[in-house]
Amino acid sequence: MRNIYDDIKSKKELKRKEYKLIRNLNSSLIHEKIKLNVKSTLNILLNKYHVEGKYIGIYWPLKGEIDIRFIKEIHNHKIALPSSSKTKGISYHHWSNNQLEIDSNCIPAPIGEKEINPNDISILFVPAIAIDHKGYRLGYGGGYFDRLRQRDLWLSIPSFVVISNNCISKKPLPRDRWDVPFNGWISEKGLHQIKATK
Repeated sequence: MRNIYDDIKSKKELKRKEYKLIRNLNSSLIHEKIKLNVKSTLNILLNKYHVEGKYIGIYWPLKGEIDIRFIKEIHNHKIALPSSSKTKGISYHHWSNNQLEIDSNCIPAPIGEKEINPNDISILFVPAIAIDHKGYRLGYGGGYFDRLRQRDLWLSIPSFVVISNNCISKKPLPRDRWDVPFNGWISEKGLHQIKATK
């Protein structure tokens, strides 16, 4: 007999397929516009949230995701990249000039670098397949970011999704009880901040 979690899981899977198809239609112009908006809103977010000497957490882009790795080049800030482990979840590490390794999800990551404490990160930028107006993100189904942000120290870090406007759902996305909302997003229409609550 199916339970409520199986039902939510299958609804999420359908939404993933739907929004991946939508995302695949995005042109390089949309990606460039989002990148420009990340650049222009970065200073707003850094002035509001960043503490000198702390890290900015970004991500290594997968197919269809917006590439924001330029942040490492345009600002003299310390950058952290996530590394995923099937048993330990996500951890963030300093992105130095050393060779990146492949993590458990086949994504380049600075695995050899020391793990960063959440107290040392002032802001996170995260990719998504979709997000709704309450800040609930639809990822790839691993639950890595939700498990990470279940912990209060991680939840206290202002966290924003970088996404195209056509992947922002007007209706609430299916969610599990452990899903945690984000503080907003940056799209080709600019920065949208929300007060994320558990």
